[in-house]
Amino acid sequence: MNNAEFQKKNIKVIEELGKDKDVKEITQQWFNKVSEYEYSYHFTWLGLPIIQFPQDIIALQEIIWQVKPDLIIETGIARGGSLIFHASMLELLNNDGQVVGIDIDIRKHNRDEIEKHPMFKRITLLEGSSVCDEIIEKATELAKGKNKILVLLDSNHTHDHVLEELKLYSKFVSKDSYLIVYDTVVEDMPNELWNDRPWGKGNNPKTAVWEFLKTNSDFEIDKSIDNKLLITVAPDGYLKKVK
Repeated sequence: MNNAEFQKKNIKVIEELGKDKDVKEITQQWFNKVSEYEYSYHFTWLGLPIIQFPQDIIALQEIIWQVKPDLIIETGIARGGSLIFHASMLELLNNDGQVVGIDIDIRKHNRDEIEKHPMFKRITLLEGSSVCDEIIEKATELAKGKNKILVLLDSNHTHDHVLEELKLYSKFVSKDSYLIVYDTVVEDMPNELWNDRPWGKGNNPKTAVWEFLKTNSDFEIDKSIDNKLLITVAPDGYLKKVK
């Protein structure tokens, strides 16, 4: 079986996997249980906490290798591991790609760790609200001359904030690239897990994605990624720009 035949077979099996209700139910039960142990906090990338599920890290690796972006924009950078991941992937692509990380509060100890990392040479940090005019202007300036742009949204997870980010940052995404919205899984999880947060069922990134897609036909949910991963913080959150 050559590579093309292998990939064709995988596509068929993945489609079948996505239809298996028993597997999906078991997966959701597992996801809910491990979240009690802050599962996503336990992984690092090249030394810094990445705060993502391994399955989503693998999916993003595949996307970056496929799209070969020359700019990656991420809102919400936490401890910086995701920025280092993006930069290291661009390093492997051996292009001059850059990473822009945006956060309303870049704490000094996190900034210090990011700035002393070897991959910081590809990273620009912007501190401020992802939806304020000043940050959008700076991001627009950094996007000038870039042909392939990938965007990831992972800041405030309320419906209104994410919807505003979708409207503002979708313009940066190039055709056949992705706009990835993290933590859409909030909609699928028990509300009691979010008692101390301003988001929950009916008010989260997934509801924002659904609202955004009602008036924007340039993007489609790439269900093949959901079907393949099963375990993901971003169900319905991998949006591919199709036109």
